[in-house]
Amino acid sequence: MSVPVKVVVGSHVWVEDPEIAWIDGEVVEVNGEEIKIICTSGKTIVANPSDVYPKDTEAPPHGIDDMTKLAYLHEPGVLQNLRCRYDINEIYTYTGSILIAVNPFQRLPHLYDNHVMEQYKGAVFGELSPHPFAVADSAYRLMINDGVSQSILVSGESGAGKTESTKMLMQYLAYMGGRAAAEGRTVEQQVLESNPVLEAFGNAKTVRNNNSSRFGKFVEIQFDQRGRISGAAIRTYLLERSRVCQVSDPERNYHCFYMLCAAPPEDVEKYKLGDPRTFHYLNQSNCYELDGVNDSKEYLATRRAMNVVGISSVEQDAIFRVVAAVLHLGNIEFAKGQEIDSSEPKDDKSRFHLRMAAELFMCDEKSLEDSLCKRVIVTRDETITKWLDPDSAAVSRDALAKIVYSRLFDWIVDKINNSIGQDPDSKVLIGVLDIYGFESFKTNSFEQFCINLTNEKLQQHFNQHVFKMEQEEYTKEEIDWSYIDYVDNQDILDLIEKKPGGIIALLDEACMFPRSTHETFSQKLYQTFKSHKRFSKPKLSPTDFTIYHYAGDVTYQTEHFLDKNKDYVVAEHQSLLSASRCSFVADLFPPLPEESSKTSKFSSIGSRFKQQLQSLLETLSATEPHYVRCVKPNNLLKPSIFENNNVLQQLRCGGVLEAIRISCAGFPTRRTFVEFIARFGILAPDVLKGSCDEVTTSKRILEKVDLKGYQIGKTKVFLRAGQMAELDARRNEVLGRSASIIQRKVRSYLSRKSFVLLRQSAIQIQASCRVQVACHRYEKMRKEAACRTIQKDLRMYLARKAYNRFCSSALSIQTGMRAMGACNELRFRKQTKAAIIIKSRCRGYLAHLHYLRIKKAAISTQCAWRGKVARRELRKLKIAAKETGALQAAKTMLEKQVEELTCQLQLEKRMRADIEEAKTQENAKLQNALQEMQVQFQETKEMLIKERENAKKADEKVPIIQEVPAIDHEMMNKLTAENEKLKDLVSSLEKKIDETQRKYEETNKISEERLKQALDAESKIIQLKTDMQRLEEKLSDMETEDQILRQQVSLHSPVGKMSEHLAIASEPHLENGHHGTEEKKTSEPESATPVKKFGTESDNKLRKSQIERQHESVDSLIKCVSQDLGFSNGKPVAAVTIYKCLLHWKSFEAEKTSVFDRLIQMIGSAFENQDNNEHMAYWLSNTSTLLLLLQRSLRTTGAASLQQKPPPAPSLFGRMAQGFRSSFSSANVSVDVVRQVEAKYPALLFKQQLTAYVETIYGIIRDNLKKDLSSVLSSCIQEPETSRESSGQSPGNSPLASPWQSIIKSLNELLSTLTENFVSPVLVQKIFSQIFSYINSQLFNSLLLRRECCTFRNGEYVKSGLAELELWCGQTKEEYVGSSWDELKHIRQAVGFLVIHQKSRISYDDLTNDLCPSLSVQQLYRICTLYWDDNYNTRSVSPDVISSMREQMPEDSNDTASDSNDAASNSFLLGDNSSIPFSVDDISSAIHEKDFSDVKPAAQLLENQAFQFLQD
Repeated sequence: MSVPVKVVVGSHVWVEDPEIAWIDGEVVEVNGEEIKIICTSGKTIVANPSDVYPKDTEAPPHGIDDMTKLAYLHEPGVLQNLRCRYDINEIYTYTGSILIAVNPFQRLPHLYDNHVMEQYKGAVFGELSPHPFAVADSAYRLMINDGVSQSILVSGESGAGKTESTKMLMQYLAYMGGRAAAEGRTVEQQVLESNPVLEAFGNAKTVRNNNSSRFGKFVEIQFDQRGRISGAAIRTYLLERSRVCQVSDPERNYHCFYMLCAAPPEDVEKYKLGDPRTFHYLNQSNCYELDGVNDSKEYLATRRAMNVVGISSVEQDAIFRVVAAVLHLGNIEFAKGQEIDSSEPKDDKSRFHLRMAAELFMCDEKSLEDSLCKRVIVTRDETITKWLDPDSAAVSRDALAKIVYSRLFDWIVDKINNSIGQDPDSKVLIGVLDIYGFESFKTNSFEQFCINLTNEKLQQHFNQHVFKMEQEEYTKEEIDWSYIDYVDNQDILDLIEKKPGGIIALLDEACMFPRSTHETFSQKLYQTFKSHKRFSKPKLSPTDFTIYHYAGDVTYQTEHFLDKNKDYVVAEHQSLLSASRCSFVADLFPPLPEESSKTSKFSSIGSRFKQQLQSLLETLSATEPHYVRCVKPNNLLKPSIFENNNVLQQLRCGGVLEAIRISCAGFPTRRTFVEFIARFGILAPDVLKGSCDEVTTSKRILEKVDLKGYQIGKTKVFLRAGQMAELDARRNEVLGRSASIIQRKVRSYLSRKSFVLLRQSAIQIQASCRVQVACHRYEKMRKEAACRTIQKDLRMYLARKAYNRFCSSALSIQTGMRAMGACNELRFRKQTKAAIIIKSRCRGYLAHLHYLRIKKAAISTQCAWRGKVARRELRKLKIAAKETGALQAAKTMLEKQVEELTCQLQLEKRMRADIEEAKTQENAKLQNALQEMQVQFQETKEMLIKERENAKKADEKVPIIQEVPAIDHEMMNKLTAENEKLKDLVSSLEKKIDETQRKYEETNKISEERLKQALDAESKIIQLKTDMQRLEEKLSDMETEDQILRQQVSLHSPVGKMSEHLAIASEPHLENGHHGTEEKKTSEPESATPVKKFGTESDNKLRKSQIERQHESVDSLIKCVSQDLGFSNGKPVAAVTIYKCLLHWKSFEAEKTSVFDRLIQMIGSAFENQDNNEHMAYWLSNTSTLLLLLQRSLRTTGAASLQQKPPPAPSLFGRMAQGFRSSFSSANVSVDVVRQVEAKYPALLFKQQLTAYVETIYGIIRDNLKKDLSSVLSSCIQEPETSRESSGQSPGNSPLASPWQSIIKSLNELLSTLTENFVSPVLVQKIFSQIFSYINSQLFNSLLLRRECCTFRNGEYVKSGLAELELWCGQTKEEYVGSSWDELKHIRQAVGFLVIHQKSRISYDDLTNDLCPSLSVQQLYRICTLYWDDNYNTRSVSPDVISSMREQMPEDSNDTASDSNDAASNSFLLGDNSSIPFSVDDISSAIHEKDFSDVKPAAQLLENQAFQFLQD
């Protein structure tokens, strides 16, 4: 990357520093091949020009999103850009399509919430700030659009944040491809929850990372044709087995061991576990706990994650039983046995752990001990059992623990894959590779060798991809690139994996020989590769070897290479565990096939790993790759620390610097024509004066500076390495000469300004002297004039005083004379008025006296006549009473009661419960009457019996009398006659009682038959499936219609006419104090006779025609108002018509009706054309007006109804019929359009449904405008390149861009539509208020997410557009826009900050209190750190203000336990408010009282005779 740089005095350069890698400074002296530099740290350095790199002094202070846009693409420039962005918590940076992620070591929840994912959804790559979501979205879009599988490679060293980045990628892919689960667990949930399970069993704390993945992972997420996740698979690579048995301080073993020790007490007791310090596999290190991690909670979380991924509770218990068995295995210690070279458990403690391991494995304890302490050697002739010494037994124990844990981990991965399932029909996938980065430690063993081989393979793939992208860029721009080449690392790969002479092949060969050792293996390597340029032998070690990798030299120790490369299971261990009583453990060690047990084919981990790696690369080659390079800024794992040397080494290991080197081999500097002309147009000002296009202008500028080797593409200028520095040097020379000219002009300006100031001072002194002389002269003249004025005023005062005295005397005389005349006139008028009043009262008295005389005579005549008629009727009644007696009156009363019961049963069919209750009451009355009569009968009978007994006693006493002078025949006859009368009376009473009972039974039968008829009619109506609602209403209205028809029949009958005549004549009777009760009583039995005529065929036809006419009226109304009736005097005709009809039909007071449902269905059918704002505005006006009328008219049952219970209200059609009858009689009565009525439940329900429709239509109109504006707002936030002029014209003076005109046009169209349809101004104001809030949130969020928008020039562009919106608000009536302009406060204040000059002088208080009071600290911090000036090169706020913002930012954002609400509160983005901002009361209170009487009804309704009431 080093190229000759033209260095002059004053140039800013980068020079290498041993402490901080690179340091910047300024060249103060150039002496041939040596230059003298003063660094920013204060020290002076002498360096060679070829060892320094130019520094871009015009680079933004907070870095650039994409480092390919750097003016100087070199190592110090990249490092400085990453550091600047890291200081402001911008942890993500692009290098082309490569994302570099620097671990912040703190929680930044506002970067990963759902709102941020929504912003990146569908956004063009590079349009928003760098983010893993952008990489995932780009991969997802390419997969959907091109149908090509994608892969995302996440790499970096331990602690760089690979695992977290992978989680973010998978979270976004699950967000994009997720689906609503009908039942159970979704695939995306299982994929996400597989992470904590694999982390628990495959992650551990290392020196560099608290959660380091000790295995490689490649997640394949499969998608269906609709882009939904349909399946997934997880592949793992090279689990670090040795960590199970060997842990170095201060690292930890795998997390699952510590989680199990911190499990709930019942689990700990079940597995006989305890403190991790008591287990050998865990106490080799002093680190047992992690900061901020609760192992007990992690254990429960892992259990829950296992449930999600499909591992049952039984399998979970088996898994943790195996983990506990591994821990117990580690505590088995061995001592020498009784036999030679034998071993046995050391003590009782070891035997306890042996027994526990055997119980947990569910195998025989003795067999387990034999498998650890013995080996069985099978020969051709016999089987030999060999004892193992204690050291060999310990090795055998560790081998068993490692193979068990390895098989367990593989089982978990296979279980997750089987549970998630794969989609065989899926054609595309997205793979996420989370694999270890390049590793180089003090001791590097076989694991580091395999890891670095993986990185060499991936680096080759990465180099090819970067070179391919360079070729695509050059081909796209149509420039020559044939001479560009890059360094390939194929020679290193051949050194390691070539057959048969590679390192892995030699290692496999050594493992196959039983007597091979690591010494013989090392010697074999030295002999084979002694002349290889990538291989060397260290001088101080006889068995180590060094490989020169692309990222640096690594020395490997071969002590454990052979053991770790062998991939086999001890036969004793295999047979022991395959025979376990636990099916889970037995499945981990399935019995080997007979062929494989006989053949001894060697298998090595190195070869298997090489095959897996080759398969991975084949998969990656078949996909379109995307790269995420994770960087760890420091080894302390603390935030806000950036170690240059550490980061630089990781950039080398991650291949980023190699990608930069490939880029530098071609054209590292690329500038669009507009940017190139804006920066270097000063080198050829005469070229800019012409009217050439951008390409020609750029060529002429380059030709004038005589630059060679550049290329002109279609849209960019491509410069070779070093040419940018040369252009900047010439530009600095031109700027220096311009500065000298400016200085000369300024000095001339200051001298002239001093001269002009002296001259102005002399003139002012002269003027002051002249003013003083003039003042004295003026004072003298003023005093003379004052004297003359005083004399004049004195004379005038004396004359006026005399005149006023004469005037007041004259006025006094005139006033007295006029007052005397007025008093005389008043006295005359009072006398005249009194005389008139006396005459009128006298005449009135005489007329009233005459009227009273006539009235008294008329009343006397009427009373005499009525008395005569009454006496005549009384005589008739007396005669009737004498003939029938008291029993006839009782009979008449009983018959009246029966008639009333019959009438009530006929009139109350639809209320069967009330009928039954009334019938029960009447039956009780009749039974009581019957009982009374029976009692009376019994009493009479008893009296008769007593009389007979008395008579018998009298007969018996007769013989006692000895002498009777004579028999009293008269008395005997009298008694006999009385007895006969009593017998007749009893017989008549018995007949009356029998007759009453018979009539009662007949009445009861009639009522039961009629009730049965009503039930039959109801069952028939229920069976009808069509028009159910109308028929049910007919059934409920039958009684009301019967009553109406009875009244109509009675009106036409002679008796009805008589009763009508009596009813009309009752008014004067009441006035004169008389009541016609007798006439009414006599008319009752006669008027009851028409009741018996009900039920005939003619009445049924009449009732049917009445109901049909009522339904036809409703149909006519629905058909009419479903059309566009327009407006009358600014009020909707349809709404007023509906209200008048409902009010006239008394529908609001009906208990049951279908009119409201028909209206709701009609309004709902209007929603079919939701995109037509004209149509929706018409219905918004009608529904809101109808809702306003209902709000003012409907009144619920209140206190008044509690005092006096109103009679039961008739149904809807009963009220309509009454309205039809009374429409002719009340034609001359004037009724207000709006009046309050007592509302029933259907009316209140209709009001609620209408309210919902008003809110729905309001939301549709608002969302339609949002939809129209969403495509335009993306263009409003950034100034188009066509409007930028290289001549230096301010964007604020340029004509308004078309997007803003489109917004204003849309606003005007909507306003015109709403006003033409007379929509309530309250609703119009709410719509525009929410639309302006939407514009504010969209523009503000785009400003915070796109760094290229946070510029001075762009601020002026947005400000000019906002000015047009302000002008529109000012020109529009306030009743329509209201406070909509205030909704833009966030974007207005943000733009105001962008366009203000001298931001570095603004204090924190001024910024938060005066300039941007509405913005939060997070939002201000984001704007201040993203700001850069592409016009005047001004700086953002001072570092002190940035520090103050950091201090004020909420600390809970760093809390790992913060919930989603806290995360949402910390987000700097604004949300879109889509709620309904008004209520019915708001509309009613805001709208003034309207007069609806002037609304003309629809002409087609007036043609119908039933709607003539609309004209009244």
